[in-house]
This record gives sequence, C-alpha cells and structure tokens, in this order.
Amino acid sequence: MTMSNEDIYVPKRSRSERPSSGRAQGHGPVIDQDGHEIPDPSLRGQFEGFRIDFGNSTANPFGNLTREQRMARLEALSKLLDVAFILPGTNIRYGIDGLIGLIPVVGDIITTAISLWLVREARALGAPWHLTARMLGNVALDGVVGLVPVAGDAFDVMFRANVRNVRMLKRWIDKQPRL
Repeated sequence: MTMSNEDIYVPKRSRSERPSSGRAQGHGPVIDQDGHEIPDPSLRGQFEGFRIDFGNSTANPFGNLTREQRMARLEALSKLLDVAFILPGTNIRYGIDGLIGLIPVVGDIITTAISLWLVREARALGAPWHLTARMLGNVALDGVVGLVPVAGDAFDVMFRANVRNVRMLKRWIDKQPRL
C-alpha cells in the first residue's frame, strides 16, 4: 500500500473536511514545491503600517544630544565605572568596574565592552585617531591585566582607564573652537 504526499504531511481526514481557502487551519504555513512558504494574504494588511523610527528622539534616548550632554553622560559613566564608591576606613575609591571584574573572565569582558563603548562615543564626538588610539590602549591594558585573577582586580581599581579616557577627551574638546 502506498501513501500519497498529503497523507505523510497532513493527518488523515475526509475530503469533505478540507477548508475552502486552501490553507489548513492551525497547521502552520503552506509550502510550495520548492520549499518556499506561501504567505497568507489575510495577514499582509495588519503589518503594512508598522514601522520603528530610531531617529526620533522619543524612540532613541541616546539620539539628538548636544556635545555637553554627551560629555556629561560619559563623565557620569566613567565615574560610576571607576570611582563611585569608597572602601570604608580607607581613602581607596573603586567603581563597578572593580566589582564586576571580580567575576572571572566574563566580568572583565563586560567591563571592557562598556569601556569600548566610551571610546566609540568619543569617536562619534569627533575625537582624532591618535586620541582614540591612546584610549583604546588604556582599555586594552585594563582588559588584559584585569584578566589576571587577584592582581588584575587590584590593577582595575588603581588604573581607572575610563576616568583617564574621559579626561583626555575633555582636554581635547576644551581645545576645540566653539561653534
């Protein structure tokens, strides 16, 4: 006894149960002979007007900021990463970079990624290649030495790559003429 293709893909039913639209209800998409899905025309009208606009300031919280606002955001993030907290009973400052860096390997990758975002923002502000190269050097040094289990965490607390990078960027921006 041989089975037809319809018996293999679709459960058995009588010929009178076939839907009139040609699409089986609740059985997924209809596939043509080449293996391509045939779109359901009844769904097309529902999503034609749907569009996301990330250029609009209400949709993108990071867009349309002034240079001063971007610098303030970078300074706040660098302080949070490097000097947000004080070790009780001492004068040693540390940030979430030192805390997240305590997680072996993954923590250092996360904090390096955040530091690289700061460098990307500096480039978006128009920082020249030599400045971004120095910033990348600081991030690389912080990331590589941070991978060393105990000494790397102490180095993360003392080196403060993000504060250094934002300070270099601020000095460069202060030398630029105001438009």
